[in-house]
Amino acid sequence: MGADTTIGLVVAAYMAALLLLGWLAARLTRSPEDFFLAGRSLGAWVTAISSTAASESGWVVLGAVGMAYSGGVSALWFAPGCLVGYLVNLYLVAPALRRESAQSGALTLPDYLAFRYPSHARSLRVAAVAVILLSLAGYVAAQMTATGKAMEAILGLPYRTGILLGGLVIVLYTFSGGFRAVSWTDFFQGLIMVCALVGMPLLALAAVGGYGPLLGKLAEVDPTLVSVTGGKSGKALVSFLVGMLGIGLGYPGQPHVLTRYMAAASHEKIRQSQIIAMVWGVLVFYGAGFLGLAGRLLMPQLATAGDPEQLFPLLAKSMLPPLVAGVMLAAILSAIMSTVSSQLLVAASATSRDLVEQVLGATRSGKASVLAGRLSVLALGLAAVLVAVGEVRVVFWFVLFAWSGLGAAFGPVVLASLFSKKLTGGGALAGIITGFAVTVLWKVTGLSDLVMYELPPAFALAALAAWLISAWQSRRHYTTG
Repeated sequence: MGADTTIGLVVAAYMAALLLLGWLAARLTRSPEDFFLAGRSLGAWVTAISSTAASESGWVVLGAVGMAYSGGVSALWFAPGCLVGYLVNLYLVAPALRRESAQSGALTLPDYLAFRYPSHARSLRVAAVAVILLSLAGYVAAQMTATGKAMEAILGLPYRTGILLGGLVIVLYTFSGGFRAVSWTDFFQGLIMVCALVGMPLLALAAVGGYGPLLGKLAEVDPTLVSVTGGKSGKALVSFLVGMLGIGLGYPGQPHVLTRYMAAASHEKIRQSQIIAMVWGVLVFYGAGFLGLAGRLLMPQLATAGDPEQLFPLLAKSMLPPLVAGVMLAAILSAIMSTVSSQLLVAASATSRDLVEQVLGATRSGKASVLAGRLSVLALGLAAVLVAVGEVRVVFWFVLFAWSGLGAAFGPVVLASLFSKKLTGGGALAGIITGFAVTVLWKVTGLSDLVMYELPPAFALAALAAWLISAWQSRRHYTTG
């Protein structure tokens, strides 16, 4: 049996496993709470790993590896930035959000905000749904495009065939099993990701002689590769560090991550998930970084003639037996598919639950709500596949601000709503609108390249807007009351 055939069989088995999990989840899906939150039944391991896998798309196994390859040791600053975001989410947001959403019966993030501030419920739902759809619609399509490229690189399938195959699998298991299927498959895919990003870096480090020789040889190639500042100083260094560490600000505002905490079976499960998720994050982030550093020595040609983001699949094919390489390459698909299914379900939930059901009042029964959710998954999934097949490259522009837009729009509001009684409905609405608007304006005016990454300033201005409007409303209420 040839290497390509073996790899193809491994990936086929992986796809079959995803469909099986979707089918099993569908058998347990009977109510809106089942479809949108898995009946609030997630255990500690599924909560931990599905939430982390959902937040880390192909940028970890491809982008972060390539970033470390090109930037050297200084690129590893992204890891503490992300891990601080994990700490905030797991130890602050998760326990409080799980408690509040269970008490109110909220099934989505817009649901939670509407129940928390009933005087502005309709406006908050509309604004939240608009931000979610604008951020995730293009992102899902771009992830479908990434799926097609991965299928092309791994299996040699034509680009469009890869999109259709990957998109069909994603839509089918999300459509059938809803949140439970997405959580189970994300858990499965998260395990594959962490195994790959521990195994491959260890092999790569061994191939270059260990950590010490790695740094010595990198310094011979270019001294800036072993500098923690990357050769930057002054304002350039400050902007670089703020941007890298500021990535973590996005985590409290990602709906496809926060819903995992809302779906946890109990506070105890949240507590147990904290250590699991943190260990997963450390292994994945630093694994990706060290793989990129070692890969700079193992495949130096990518620095001048090639794409450093293809380092992972190239090393897997060249260093591993076909069967093991197939598992490692499935990790790339896992990283992409775990995120796209989560984002697809969040976008569909916002459309069916918050827009169609709550704002428009079009569905009221449990069966109708589940049907609306499934139809939304089908419609949005097929639309994303069609956009990707048509190679509409503008969708990648959405990817650039999707994480920042969601993080700035929802992060300050979620944190304030959980830990401050001073936030008002108007303040929450102002924070959502300001965070998203500043993200877009910062990006389109080029300030992201000239000054710093857009998330920190957008997050700060959203928090300021929420505070100012809340203070104004409270003072107005006091003087008129």
